[in-house]
Amino acid sequence: MSIRVVLKYLGLVLIVLGGMLVFPLVWSLAVSDGAAISFIVPICIAGVVGGVLWRFIPPRNHGVTRREGLALVTFSWIAVSLLGALPYTLSHALPNYLDAFFEAMSGFTTTGATVFTSIGAQPQSILLWRNFSQWLGGMGIVTFFVALFPMLGVGAAHLFEAEMPGPQPERLRSRVRSTAQALWLLYVLFSLLEFLLLRIGGGLPAFDALNVTFATMPTGGFLHLSESIGAYGDNVFVTTVVTVFMLAAGVNFALYYFLIRRGQARTFLRNPEFRLYAGIFAVASIVVGIDLVQSGSIPLAEAARQATFQVASIQTTTGFTTTDFDLWPALSKSVLLVLMVVGASAGSTGGALKVVRVLVVAKFAYRQVVMAFSPRSVMPLRVGGEVVPEPMVSAIVGMTVLYAGALAAGYLVMSALGLDPVTAFSSVAATIGNVGPGLAGVGPSGNYALIPAAGKLVLTVCMLVGRLEFVTAIALVSPAFWRWR
Repeated sequence: MSIRVVLKYLGLVLIVLGGMLVFPLVWSLAVSDGAAISFIVPICIAGVVGGVLWRFIPPRNHGVTRREGLALVTFSWIAVSLLGALPYTLSHALPNYLDAFFEAMSGFTTTGATVFTSIGAQPQSILLWRNFSQWLGGMGIVTFFVALFPMLGVGAAHLFEAEMPGPQPERLRSRVRSTAQALWLLYVLFSLLEFLLLRIGGGLPAFDALNVTFATMPTGGFLHLSESIGAYGDNVFVTTVVTVFMLAAGVNFALYYFLIRRGQARTFLRNPEFRLYAGIFAVASIVVGIDLVQSGSIPLAEAARQATFQVASIQTTTGFTTTDFDLWPALSKSVLLVLMVVGASAGSTGGALKVVRVLVVAKFAYRQVVMAFSPRSVMPLRVGGEVVPEPMVSAIVGMTVLYAGALAAGYLVMSALGLDPVTAFSSVAATIGNVGPGLAGVGPSGNYALIPAAGKLVLTVCMLVGRLEFVTAIALVSPAFWRWR
């Protein structure tokens, strides 16, 4: 493990982030909202610190190893959140740096959990940065870094594997850098298409269409409006477009690549994770819709619209709301809570456990039942007709155990801080799953401002380990990891 290699490339990551901060700075100057200095300061810090790290740390004669890749990815997410928090503090949008750090981490990890109590009162550029940060984090900050810089060599593979969500990163091309570029190109094209549909078809102002796009494609959930998508509740076209793009963002982007580049439309229907993903959405929407109708307060058509939108929002871990689902019947809220844990597809911008892991764990559990009464049976675990290697099965089961353990531990810690059981558990489930809104005190009509300072730190860690899927971040606490060379 060479800390010099990590710090050198971390400097380059900071320089890239400084360049990204120019966008909200230009917007601030264009609209004269008085927040320009809030971006100038972090841009200067990023340029100076990043430049010093990149320029003056002696180069090594080797690339980035696996351990250095894990460290660089984790430190990059922490560093960009620390730096990305400065605009909130310098503009006085948030009262203290801890809240600003929480908000920045929530943005970059596409969680969408907020401590803002009055969103619309902030300068436009601050709200734009808030949404832009989640768009940058959607496909991955380090993946963007890999796509830009060829000097990483074979080390790019270690960075890509450490950051990309899912049981294993999907290589679309032989070179990792080309894969990262292809993923980002798809991401940008989807974003551009949604923006145009919202701007032209939906009639939204450019600022609104841009912010909704920045929140939808990364499945982030931050918006510049306190009512979330509910502000456009009367515009059926807008809510429909957002629903479609949320569901699209929750699909493995590799499937789109195979469809567009190779014309393999049947790849979608043959993919077991996509079929289960679509099936979960359909069943959950029907169950929630029926439950809402039976509650007697919502007509059938409205129940169907609310159910499909909210199920899509929670399943893809976007976190948009058109209504206060915390007021829904118990069954509907329970379905949404389960979806917070299940999440979207691997290789998507969605978070949580991922559908393919649920599928593999279910098959693993069934195999264990069969082995109990037929111990000599040979049952390779298959997904989509292909045998899943046993090391991967073990990794998926281990990840699931870590996820369950983190939920339990986080729930106990938040309960110890005085939160009621529903708020405590849903806050942990919503942050580890990068969903955003939970239930009760952190429900759609509330926010995370009520959480004690210690709880905000815990939930900030939950957001980070949830986005990096535990192993990448947790590996750094192992003493063996820090053996210098």
